[in-house]
Amino acid sequence: MSTNYCKIDREAGTFTLQLATWHNIYPLETLDSWLTFYREQRRLFPKSRDTYDETIALLEQAAAEHDAG
Repeated sequence: MSTNYCKIDREAGTFTLQLATWHNIYPLETLDSWLTFYREQRRLFPKSRDTYDETIALLEQAAAEHDAG
């Protein structure tokens, strides 16, 4: 089971991105820019594609949840 996740806290206006043992909390309005950043990293560093794919998928799921709510 993966310990990676991306959770939205609507009340606080933030989201938490957890990747293995690292995590950070960001303002919710920056979600799209982080998604753009990780997509660009995947493009620039294709050897690390698998790492970025999971992060991008987590951010995309959070963005879809945000848009639906």
